[in-house]
Amino acid sequence: MRKLTGVLCAGLLGMLALPAQAADVAVLDWREALLSTDAAQRSMNQLENQISGQRQQAQSLGQELQQLQQRLQQDGAVMSDNERQQAQQELQQKGAEFQQLRGSIAQAQRQAEQQFLEQADPKLQQAVEQVINRHDVKVLIDREAVIHVEDGLDLTSEVTQILNSLN
Repeated sequence: MRKLTGVLCAGLLGMLALPAQAADVAVLDWREALLSTDAAQRSMNQLENQISGQRQQAQSLGQELQQLQQRLQQDGAVMSDNERQQAQQELQQKGAEFQQLRGSIAQAQRQAEQQFLEQADPKLQQAVEQVINRHDVKVLIDREAVIHVEDGLDLTSEVTQILNSLN
């Protein structure tokens, strides 16, 4: 039993001592590859055009909220109870409207991102497969899980180029 354990340990150490060939292991940041594509840029521009009015409205509402808060802080002591109550109600209403607007914008962004990812996934798989075959990659690791990468082992830009050519 000890001999078997010793042989297994020696075998494992021998395998670990072999250096990995450059083509065997590579890294990819698939998010960056997708978001750097021309299609992603068009999608982001389209989303921005769709929600720009809501963004402006939210920004304006945010400024109104700040001004109303400042007014309550500065003049609250000299306001009548009725004025103060009206200002607080207005603050609450505008605050609720602001939160609803922000939620709507965030939901639109999530939906657009999800739609883009679903549409782009088959092309991403195709591009990754092409790069894996071209470089004879045995192990492809997410770049976020890697501490150090030598030049030439990061395939992100090559995947982006292929994705752009597929669109």
